[in-house]
Amino acid sequence: MIRIPKDRIGALVGKDGSTKNYLENKCFVKVFIDSETGLIKVTSKDDDITKVKPFNAISIITAISRGFSPEKAFRLMDDDVFLEVIDLRNYAGKSKNALDRIRGRIIGLQGKSRKLIEELSGGYLSVYGHTVSIIGTAEEIRSESEAVKLLASGSIHSTVYKNLQNARTKSKQDRLKLWED
Repeated sequence: MIRIPKDRIGALVGKDGSTKNYLENKCFVKVFIDSETGLIKVTSKDDDITKVKPFNAISIITAISRGFSPEKAFRLMDDDVFLEVIDLRNYAGKSKNALDRIRGRIIGLQGKSRKLIEELSGGYLSVYGHTVSIIGTAEEIRSESEAVKLLASGSIHSTVYKNLQNARTKSKQDRLKLWED
């Protein structure tokens, strides 16, 4: 059982229940939603436990609840893709103004910073409430997580982008070396 914000229940259900049904069919689970409290219960739908993927379903539900679109959240069905949630209160303390400032630094003007971080790393990034969530491979999460933490700590945007570009270049070089060996 997990609890999600009430304003994200519609995204989880989808038009005419399409998202919920797709999730249930892909993960072989049954999802019960209490729209009054936001409480979600995930149970097994199939007797064959090799098919059932409750942890994938919970990760997908958590991603949708943290602001991702269902299409992006369904990337979590892949075995090498994970979800990381970073709590910005660790950087802002109790100050609401500091939290707003940090969120603004991560999102950027008209979403430019968030889009650039996603392009340079290859993962997905969502800023929702007091959290930043990342969907991606371990390498993508590491790059984006470092970028978010640097921005939250007050680093200059150009430095963060340069670090992301260097990590991307190094990753490409490592993949090329695999083919050469």
